[in-house]
Amino acid sequence: MITKRRSLAKSITWRLIAIAVTFIVGFAMTGNWQFAASLSLISNLVNFVLYYLHERFWLKIRWGRK
Repeated sequence: MITKRRSLAKSITWRLIAIAVTFIVGFAMTGNWQFAASLSLISNLVNFVLYYLHERFWLKIRWGRK
């Protein structure tokens, strides 16, 4: 069984990677670090919550498990 704490830790580490990538892409496209930082934080906060909920939802599905 996978605990909620493990799902949360997994979500946090993945979001840190995503924040860095979003910032780099946003900065490369605009040259504006403030815009890139805002884009990164807002976008990844939303994605963090959605990923956690998605992960917990899939744990309830038995399809594909042995």
